[in-house]
Amino acid sequence: MSKSLPYSMKDVHYDNAKFRQRSVSQVISQALLTSSGKRDYLKCSTGKFLLLLLIGGLAYLVLANKGAVHPVSDGIANNDGSKEGESLMTHGSGKFRRFWRKPPRLPPQLSPDEIISRNRSIQESMKREEPEWVARQQKVKDAFIHAWSGYKEYAMGYDELMPLSHRGVDGLGGLGATVIDALDTAMIMGADEVVYEAGSWIEKHLPERIEGKGQVNLFETTIRVLGGLLSAYHLSGGDQERVPEHKGPKPSIYLENAKNLADRLLTAFTSSPSDIPYSDVVLRDKSAHPAPDGLSSTAEVATVQLEFNYLSYLTGDAKYSVEAMKVLQHIKTLPKVEGLVPIYISPQTGDFNGDNIRLGSRGDSYYEYLIKVWLQQKGTNFSYLYDMYVEAIKGVRHLLVRKSVPNGLLFVGELPYGREGGFSPKMDHLVCFLPGTLALGATKGLTKEKAMRENLLTFEDMENLKLAEDLAKTCVEIYSVTSTGLAPEIAYFNIEGNSEGGPDGGNKSSKYLHDIIIKPADRHNLLRPETVESLFVLYRITGDSKYREWGWQIFEAFEKYTKIDSGGYTSLDDVTIIPPRRRDKMETFFLGETLKYLYLLFSNSTTIPLDQYVFNTEAHPIPIISRSQ
Repeated sequence: MSKSLPYSMKDVHYDNAKFRQRSVSQVISQALLTSSGKRDYLKCSTGKFLLLLLIGGLAYLVLANKGAVHPVSDGIANNDGSKEGESLMTHGSGKFRRFWRKPPRLPPQLSPDEIISRNRSIQESMKREEPEWVARQQKVKDAFIHAWSGYKEYAMGYDELMPLSHRGVDGLGGLGATVIDALDTAMIMGADEVVYEAGSWIEKHLPERIEGKGQVNLFETTIRVLGGLLSAYHLSGGDQERVPEHKGPKPSIYLENAKNLADRLLTAFTSSPSDIPYSDVVLRDKSAHPAPDGLSSTAEVATVQLEFNYLSYLTGDAKYSVEAMKVLQHIKTLPKVEGLVPIYISPQTGDFNGDNIRLGSRGDSYYEYLIKVWLQQKGTNFSYLYDMYVEAIKGVRHLLVRKSVPNGLLFVGELPYGREGGFSPKMDHLVCFLPGTLALGATKGLTKEKAMRENLLTFEDMENLKLAEDLAKTCVEIYSVTSTGLAPEIAYFNIEGNSEGGPDGGNKSSKYLHDIIIKPADRHNLLRPETVESLFVLYRITGDSKYREWGWQIFEAFEKYTKIDSGGYTSLDDVTIIPPRRRDKMETFFLGETLKYLYLLFSNSTTIPLDQYVFNTEAHPIPIISRSQ
């Protein structure tokens, strides 16, 4: 591991002798020291002979045992298709090297008694907390109803609500994005009236919108509208051929609209001269064209695969999946920087453009979909996606993870000019998706306890899970450091030898007041979901109630500073002052993501379980295909 990485295995140090192999000298010395009759043995030649025999026998047993221990990498294919363990044994010095190689420590495991004790503790804790969290969950549902009531009253059918102006605005192509983004949230919450109102609007108005509207963005339309329709189809029982559990139209209405929309969006792929789609589609003409600068965002072209794969599964028509997966298959062949990629890519040439590497805007969900598409298609021939994900996370740890001063918060920075350029200690709020993605990649949706019990976690998994927990804390501190308790869009960090300097977040009691800098242009809050998304995933995986408590603090801040009495919630201009200046915009993702993740954070693990669903980047749950067949 690189010396420049301010994060090492020392942070995940397991010091339990039960899971550590001992050396030959340790075994022999312990045998000698614990032998109550050692002095008597040494007094006679027979005793000396027996002692030597004992030592020889112990040495043989230990060495034989060492030869039987397989290294962690055994069974992992090398480039030539052989296995590492086999290649060692085929060389003349193989046995000799195995003799001297220090066997790896096994991942920590819980004893049966510890497992029973911990399960009992968790169950008792859940019983005590249940009424409190049910009440808090209801508060989130009430907030959702309040947000929907403002939208329904002043902006029904528009993409977004302007809650202060009491009007709607179409900023996403005019397909009624809030209606569709909110629908599956309402289904999950059991808000039947909202389900009926949203579903009825889709049945009556969406077909003509799809047929008649003009330019839309491929990425935004796919994740919000196509993803929302497919999730609603599943949650209403459509793909399981059962009677809908929710009010509203027949499930087939959602699938028909999804297919009609996707057929038009496909032109972004088929019109491009490369495997990289154009960024924009004209729906009524079934035509597509690149953005004004001719480039597409890497994150955008690589964040449509979950939706198109699922549509192919539902319709039996492979064309959707084939076109979407060409993107990732192509990116696989391109040169990368330790698995990391620039944030722009050209549909004309198929090559990356520029050197800017970051996990914020235009880069974020590329990394998210590598692991999620692999999970969705687990058991198929998409294993290369997992390899790309593993390589990318190693690159993140090596090149982008740093610690702040003076208090050592771990954060993820940027390389605006590539690896050879300078490091920027800038972290978008969007990067706070990463803790949840790291946790999901480590346990594959299982709880940490179950994954450990079944010995499924490697040391790398454990290290990534620890990094996820540390980064989640950083994301929460970005909220706590401000006067309002709400995060800015962008934060900077002071680092050793490169103090940014600049204004703080306003909360003078925060321990991290001098670690985090919030520049005037970055102080706005758009009601974003990334932090609460990661808190939800980490709570489901670790069971640690601190993630619920942190989520509740964030929800209370939203309630206090962004709620509009007449209906809806508003984004803010400045989170560092009280009262904060308000922006007059309720983004669709506040209903589709932020409130959904908060609701699920306070629910039990049987509601949309992580080992059966993947959430698209707009929080629309999509069933894992290989397990739903």
